[in-house]
Amino acid sequence: MTSAANRPFPFRGLSAMSRTAKLWLVVGFLGTGAGLAISEHQHWDERLEFDIRSGLSAAAAPGTNISLADYRAYIDAKPVKGIDRNLSSVAYDYDEDRLLAVINGGPTELLALSKSGDVIGRYPLDGFGDVEGVAYMGGGRVVVSDERSQQLAFFQLPATPQSIALDEAQTLSLGINLNGNKGFEGVTYDAEKDRLYVVKEKNPRQLYEISGVGSSLDHRMHIQILDRTDWIGEKVFATDLSDIHFDPKTRHLILLSDESKLLFEMTDDGEIVSTRNLVGWLSELKHSAPQPEGVTLDKDGNLYVVSEPNLFYAFRKN
Repeated sequence: MTSAANRPFPFRGLSAMSRTAKLWLVVGFLGTGAGLAISEHQHWDERLEFDIRSGLSAAAAPGTNISLADYRAYIDAKPVKGIDRNLSSVAYDYDEDRLLAVINGGPTELLALSKSGDVIGRYPLDGFGDVEGVAYMGGGRVVVSDERSQQLAFFQLPATPQSIALDEAQTLSLGINLNGNKGFEGVTYDAEKDRLYVVKEKNPRQLYEISGVGSSLDHRMHIQILDRTDWIGEKVFATDLSDIHFDPKTRHLILLSDESKLLFEMTDDGEIVSTRNLVGWLSELKHSAPQPEGVTLDKDGNLYVVSEPNLFYAFRKN
């Protein structure tokens, strides 16, 4: 009978390896483990599966989707002159054919931007807090969201750029799952059905539909709040949500994730139908968008993204 001391060791080759070889083997195992952990955190497997499925079904409903994957950048990471940091959400003002963006501190401001990313107007926001989201409601009315207080503030834009005071705005406070700097990040408006969509960043990610807002601001109170968090659930394979945009043409939503550097197109019943990467090596961008915080579409279907600290991106379809 073979003794334990003389029994063949299945990994005898490992014991004979040099210290350097063993070290590289350990590094390889650790690297593989770290790669799998990163892949799981960033949902790379789900991204790949979705890309395959959406590619196979892309021709099923031509012209009915925004089709984010068809967009290519024609302005790539342009620094917005006069802005040093904290460039956050962006919205399209269809009455003036311009963009509106917010700076969430230092100081807090609402900006009017040209569609090429130049500042054409500045509106200091006096008394406002951690403003992260902005939406245009039509007729000069704007709504901004405060991340920490989870408060929505509604006001009319002055005819000429000037300061806007919070105490002159109408406000709606929700205070759902208050947890500091992980609150309401984005807001958008569906004018046809008079409803807002608001996204909470993370811990947990949430999506709310608030209907009857416009009519209530005009003194006919009829607000209904619906929790649409089940729409994002496991379908939106992203670690956070930083902005949202409603497209009146397709009646679809665009969701933006800062951490995952992804755009998602969602139908009005919560189905994901297209995505678009803002990762450099997975797209035509020279570099990954460092901290994408805002997204919108204009009347011609051009797509705009802003990223902290002060970067502007514009995309059009092929």
